[in-house]
Amino acid sequence: MLEGFSGFPSRTQYTPLPNLFFSTVLPEIDDIGELKAVLHIFWLLHAQKGYPRFVTRKELERDPVLRRGLGSGDGSPVKSLKVALELAVSHGLLLQIDVGTDDRQETLYLTNNESNRDVVTKIRSGVLPLGEMKPQGAEVSEVEERDIFSLYEQNIGMLTPLIAEELKEAESLYPAEWIREAFREAVTHNKRNWRYIGRILERWALEGKDHGKAGRDTEKAGGQDKYVRGKYGHLVRR
Repeated sequence: MLEGFSGFPSRTQYTPLPNLFFSTVLPEIDDIGELKAVLHIFWLLHAQKGYPRFVTRKELERDPVLRRGLGSGDGSPVKSLKVALELAVSHGLLLQIDVGTDDRQETLYLTNNESNRDVVTKIRSGVLPLGEMKPQGAEVSEVEERDIFSLYEQNIGMLTPLIAEELKEAESLYPAEWIREAFREAVTHNKRNWRYIGRILERWALEGKDHGKAGRDTEKAGGQDKYVRGKYGHLVRR
């Protein structure tokens, strides 16, 4: 039972949840274990970097915070977790996929959205093998420097497969600090969309970020060339 909680500090991190979770999902959840598990998984996934994001059954079973939350009722935390995950999958809140190699068997859990449904399809068809999907776990901390996917989700909205591909390409083309500053500028001007952010990055790549100079000398020209290579180079050249 929660006792003696002093309240949230004025400066703290937040974990975003889809509005549909509150309007459609939450009123229908009867099992407190399912609710705890689902909220905890949203928290874990939000703290990760990279794409796609998922957690494994083994990670959840070892998680001390989740074990403490699920161990307050009857039965062991592992059994409670098993029931909670089965409910969340059957209710369509989470996606589950079993994968394995010769020396590694894993059950993966992803939030059920369009992007992750596409990921699961690719895994099952062999297009996206486990070796390329190692979860990049990160402890939740007061870190301001978020990866490009977190920045998008926090400031614009839910990822789609097409947007995820463009974000990955942008991450390979532009310095991380540029990307963070472009998001910052978009938020400041209330232009919360990827097209606006992309045009900021294009302008900086072509004109020079700090001084507005095109930079036509050999060294700068060579450096700029990297911004027009790759699948989405047309975003810069147009």
